Amino acid sequence: MLKSLKEIIEVISIMPVSEERKKILQSLAEFIQKKADAGERINLNFICTHNSRRSHFSQIWTQVMAEHFNIKNLYCYSGGTEATAMFPKVAETLRSQGMEIQKLSETENPVYAVKYSENAHPVICFSKKYDDAFNPASGFAAVMTCSSADLGCPFIAGAEKRIPITFEDPKSSDGGPNMDQIYLERSMQIAAEMHYVMSLVSTQNQNSYDGK
Repeated sequence: MLKSLKEIIEVISIMPVSEERKKILQSLAEFIQKKADAGERINLNFICTHNSRRSHFSQIWTQVMAEHFNIKNLYCYSGGTEATAMFPKVAETLRSQGMEIQKLSETENPVYAVKYSENAHPVICFSKKYDDAFNPASGFAAVMTCSSADLGCPFIAGAEKRIPITFEDPKSSDGGPNMDQIYLERSMQIAAEMHYVMSLVSTQNQNSYDGK
């Protein structure tokens, strides 16, 4: 893990997660645990309408927390009901939190490489439909990160499980005086909740290992 990111994770680790949100997050932890116990690859596809903000924050932070808790064989993806572009403020916010981000293409829908660890492959991010060839076609959990995508896509082909974990859209702050703060708050919330999810899986794996 990058040193700068480790420092942010120390802060994230003590952020509170409400009991209401813990109940919502439980299904994701259970899906990951089931796959881990079976020794299977764990594929998570985070889905939002435009695949521009919340789904990317979720994809990246979940991959980071899996690395932090040493949860192996977990791979995160993201998609939308339509393709647009990853909003630049997402990359800017993650960079301010200690990640190294390289823009690989200068197009209307740029491709980013998000590096969070010296030894792990970077997360490749760009906006795409949830069923894009870049994403898994089957055996994945479809994690619905916005209510409009959750309502607008009642069926996700190939999904083994559908898990609604919705977040408020930071887009409402775009161009306003609180934009930086709102994007940082949303990123930190998602990071804290994914830290909580992975801590449950990590604890259960350790208990199993110890024969408890």
